[in-house]
Amino acid sequence: MSSASSLASIQAPPVALRAGALARARAAARARAPVVPRAAASSPPMSGIGACHAGAFLSAEEKAHLEKIAAMIGTPGKGITACDEGPGTIGDRFGAVGVENTEENRRAYRQVLFESKGASDYLSAAILDPETLYQKSSTNGELFPKVLMDAGIVPGVKPHLKVYKLPGQSGATVMQGLDSLAARCQEYKKAGCEFAKWRSPLEIDVAAGQPSDLTIEANMRDLARYALICQAEGLVPIVEPDISLKGDHDLETAVRVNVKVQAELFHQMNLHGVYMEGAILKSNMVNPGKDCKQSYTVDEIAEANLQVFRRCFPTAMVTANFLSGGQSLEDAAARLDAINKRKTAKDPWNLSFSWSAAIQMPLFQLCKGKDGLQLEAMGELYMKELAIAGAAALGKHERQKGEGDHKGKGLFK
Repeated sequence: MSSASSLASIQAPPVALRAGALARARAAARARAPVVPRAAASSPPMSGIGACHAGAFLSAEEKAHLEKIAAMIGTPGKGITACDEGPGTIGDRFGAVGVENTEENRRAYRQVLFESKGASDYLSAAILDPETLYQKSSTNGELFPKVLMDAGIVPGVKPHLKVYKLPGQSGATVMQGLDSLAARCQEYKKAGCEFAKWRSPLEIDVAAGQPSDLTIEANMRDLARYALICQAEGLVPIVEPDISLKGDHDLETAVRVNVKVQAELFHQMNLHGVYMEGAILKSNMVNPGKDCKQSYTVDEIAEANLQVFRRCFPTAMVTANFLSGGQSLEDAAARLDAINKRKTAKDPWNLSFSWSAAIQMPLFQLCKGKDGLQLEAMGELYMKELAIAGAAALGKHERQKGEGDHKGKGLFK
């Protein structure tokens, strides 16, 4: 008899017999199972369903530390100085104004950003390039992470590596560096860092269908995995989905894309088990494309940003720090100020700044045509800029008429 006919000849037992046998098997299993104390039964599972829920892999002490650092960074009226440009990028900025790109010049310039008198009144954190972690202040010979922490400015680091173009995605990219991230986070933690920041750049190109579902999912999953690894190594993760100002899309298109991106980001963070209370968002401001033909007021732009957050941003997270992303200081400050002025009881977050070019590019211009870095003048202008940013973070900036408006590129405005 073939195996197929043998199987066909086997009769299933009657339903009543199967039910009885199943009941007896379950009773026997319960009798053999050890009694689990109530406290143990309610503890977070470390495998199976629930293992990746709300930082279940973290101890109570580890969660408390992450929350403490997130709260420090989210201090109202203070923001983040983003000076994590690599030697090549800052070298281009130096070169444009005739400053030689040496390690000493990079160190001296960063010292101005950290130690200008009164900087800690407006700064809660600083994002560093790995090179800066091991440079020292000429004031007291201490490494910069200790100098910053002693001043109440939390030091962090940019851990991602090179950008990679996704095949078949019209030039859309992902960031590399996840495979070695845990080891690098351990190194950065030993060097004094308390957080990290990972940027995932995206562009809106309606004609090319970007950002596509694949582009969004790949980047947001990377951000979630990065955040999980950071928390496992004791660092608060700053997640940065950076949608560029490039393009001619209108404000409503920007809202739709930002909602889609942020919804996927927070979905993936929750699926990965990231402890949301110990994470921070660094987001682009929601703006029309810089070549958009339609004009918008600063208040319309502010309302668009709040719409996106109200639809997506978890209240478990205490702060969002906007990047400048090609905006001038005047426009970035006016828009941040308008956002904070329009906040209601529906908007519990601290909304502040994490600006690089908006603050730093005017500083470099002070060196043009001069002999090297103009450190004293740069420090004076820097403090004026920080005062503007700090006021905007509280909704107390006195913006000038027209600042923060988007002026359409069409013939008729």
